[in-house]
Amino acid sequence: MTQLCRAWVSDTPGIDGMTLVTRTMPEPGPGQLLVAVAAAALNFSDLLMLIDSYQIKPARPFIPGQEIAGTVVACGSDGGFTAGDRVAGKVHWGGFSSHAVMRADMAIRLHAATPFDVAAALPVAYTTAAVTLTECTSANTDDSVLVLAGAGGIGKATIDVARALGARVLAGVGDMAKAATVRAQGAHGVIDYSTAGWLAQAREFDPRGGLSVVVDPVGGPLALDALRCLGWMGRYMVVGFASGEIAQIPSNRLLLKRASAIGVYWDHDRDGAMLKGITERISGWLADDVIHPHVGGRYRFVDAPQALSALRSRRTTGKVVLMLDS
Repeated sequence: MTQLCRAWVSDTPGIDGMTLVTRTMPEPGPGQLLVAVAAAALNFSDLLMLIDSYQIKPARPFIPGQEIAGTVVACGSDGGFTAGDRVAGKVHWGGFSSHAVMRADMAIRLHAATPFDVAAALPVAYTTAAVTLTECTSANTDDSVLVLAGAGGIGKATIDVARALGARVLAGVGDMAKAATVRAQGAHGVIDYSTAGWLAQAREFDPRGGLSVVVDPVGGPLALDALRCLGWMGRYMVVGFASGEIAQIPSNRLLLKRASAIGVYWDHDRDGAMLKGITERISGWLADDVIHPHVGGRYRFVDAPQALSALRSRRTTGKVVLMLDS
């Protein structure tokens, strides 16, 4: 008897181009897991993928969603897991479904005490934050780190990871109404980059005359100001373009401070060994209560369009998660 599952399918570009359908349940191949999804997290890259502006452009119709947590229900050969195992992981797309196929080498084994909604924040946001601050650069107790869009999913994860590494953290927000949530995440200071004078405040955060590291998941015009915050030999980390506009980086700003602009990108095919170590480190931090993933919004699975719209309009903080019923 054919088994069925529910999924959001993108038939045409945009959020309004998604349809909730019932489809045949996928089957795991070699090295793959079939996961009953309990929680699926949202990312700005999902929005970009839905409008064909992301570097990965699946052919339509496709199921969006790249970050899931749930229970293994079937395992292909060489999967390394068994039915009943609790996992979280990244998928290229296909996460907004009651059942999704995940590569076993992209799965994070979860402790029994880790809630699925919290676990769904790990595969993209926390992996990106850890790759940014431990592989693309190396943040430590001597560093000051400015995190732009500090109240967002990537932002809060980066605050958490920077704190875990011992750095002093300044969170940048576009609205001081979000100050409390970034302070609760562990930021030592907060600035509102929508107000005049924020550059001077940012530079003053580090008495040496500028920040060691700027983590920018926003891009657009904000990038130029962010570069001006850097101190001598500072590092500007290009994480993404949530503004929808690719940053134009003036190289003279780098030259004058012997600074670096570093792109942050990772994938399991190229970086498998590195990501295995990152996953183990994140799992250890979580088990030791060093990091605290924040879920700022929980939506019913059937309300995926509303959740994506809230993310797009920046009405959210932390991670936004779709919760699936059993």
